[in-house]
Amino acid sequence: MKGDISPQLAAGTLTFTGYADDYLQVNQTSYGSGISIHQGKLNDNWGPERLRDISIAHLAPLSEPAPEVLILGTGRLTTFPNSDILSYMAERHIGFECMDSRSAARTYNILVGEGRTVSAAILLPGARK
Repeated sequence: MKGDISPQLAAGTLTFTGYADDYLQVNQTSYGSGISIHQGKLNDNWGPERLRDISIAHLAPLSEPAPEVLILGTGRLTTFPNSDILSYMAERHIGFECMDSRSAARTYNILVGEGRTVSAAILLPGARK
């Protein structure tokens, strides 16, 4: 038996289609910097190059309106931002998941495929702390 199990997504839905240490690819377009996706819009001029440079100011635009989940891709390794950022997300009741950027891209695609309201802020996969 042969079947297609890929999710049926609306035309133009943003999904990750590839990555390497020095780029992220969304809908077959490559970006050489970290990106964010919120409310179906991609920002390829999102901000920091390393996790230690991320501030609330970088993530605040992704919290209005609040998604169910905000995924933070932290580069090469899974690490967590400072406690101020964690508190900011908790106060807004936003599910906040931190993981390495490759896992973040795959998880974003899965959640979008499930029809969830998800936003992402992802550093380049090769980014270090």
